[in-house]
Amino acid sequence: MITDMTLIRLRDDPDFRRYWVARASSLTGSMVTAVALPVLVYRLSGSPFLTALVTALEAAPYLLVGLFAGALADRWNRRRVMVTADLINAVVIGSVPLAYLAGILTVAQVLVVGFVVQMVFTFFDGANFGALPVLVGRARVAQANAAVWTVSSLIELFVPPLAGLSLAVLNPANLLVVDALSFVASAIAVRGIVRALSEPRADQRPLRPKVVFADIAEGVRFLVGHPGVRTMTIVGSLQSFAGGGFMALMVVWCDRVLHVGTSGIRFGLVYGTWGIGGLIAALGLPRLLKRMAPAGVTLYAIPVSATLGIVSPLMPTWQLAAIALLVWGSAYVLVIVNSVSYRQQVTPEHLLGRVNTAGRMLSWGVGWTGGSVVGGVVGSAIGIRSGMLVMGASGFVAVLVAWTSPLRRIAAAHDPLRA
Repeated sequence: MITDMTLIRLRDDPDFRRYWVARASSLTGSMVTAVALPVLVYRLSGSPFLTALVTALEAAPYLLVGLFAGALADRWNRRRVMVTADLINAVVIGSVPLAYLAGILTVAQVLVVGFVVQMVFTFFDGANFGALPVLVGRARVAQANAAVWTVSSLIELFVPPLAGLSLAVLNPANLLVVDALSFVASAIAVRGIVRALSEPRADQRPLRPKVVFADIAEGVRFLVGHPGVRTMTIVGSLQSFAGGGFMALMVVWCDRVLHVGTSGIRFGLVYGTWGIGGLIAALGLPRLLKRMAPAGVTLYAIPVSATLGIVSPLMPTWQLAAIALLVWGSAYVLVIVNSVSYRQQVTPEHLLGRVNTAGRMLSWGVGWTGGSVVGGVVGSAIGIRSGMLVMGASGFVAVLVAWTSPLRRIAAAHDPLRA
């Protein structure tokens, strides 16, 4: 009998397969919603700003409750948190198609649903960050993340074109049924995982506000005090600012600049090429980490990401724009997956939820939300393409920070080729 789970291949591990199915199910539904929700707001309102606000509201919950979600997820039963969050979100997202069928759907409801779903998912995410290293072992974290991001990238490749094609005959509100069902499927799969997703807790103090704030402070101290985690978090936040601004304008860009509309195969393909880039990144990361340290991966991927943030909006045709997005998606996702895996490998188990949600709060909550809001304002003021160029150019701040940070020293000290 094998007791060391690291000796079992991930694809032969039934509990990891359940976890993988849960993430794949949820990601499929979320990708449908990522396409349908901004299109729904755009069709209801015709407003570039409100359409951009959808992107901002997706990330804002991390800014508001991310630290608390991480602290509580480290204390609560992670499996229970994940299952409960999935079931709540199934109900919340399901309210949109029901309201549409009843003829009472409003832009305000869509925006509120987008915010609430992401707020609930923040708790899922805090538990998920801590659950994966416990489930597979730290030695297999990068491999496990690569497996999850591979299926994520395949979903991003195939689902957006299908969703875009569906929008030609279906109202985007009706497509959200897929997301509601995906949350149910995810809950069932997580509930079926046999092994524990949390280690026993020695600290059993009652959950009072003082204790929660102390837990948050402990996680933040680790993030700030660890040079690698701190720098990758800052770099990720700056990249997310640029990416959030770009993506906030993407639906309007497709419609008014690329002239592919907001439905159909061309619209879906522009969205989907990002997924091909993500697939390349997910498949390539484990191989890259055999040749260079995680810090080195970030140092070389971030300039490529920043450069494509400017190149993409300059493309004169939707075909060239799709190719540019493919390359950008590869570099962008490589920075993200590498940073997440690195945090999960170096963070103590009892701090995993707090440290990772703090990192996500800064990158996704502050960076993505701020970029989405600024992108919407700038795009409305100076034009869609000009606004995207401004937001893309902001990515070079991340390059400057990375190459003047401790990452260069860390990369040299932990270079596998020099070991």
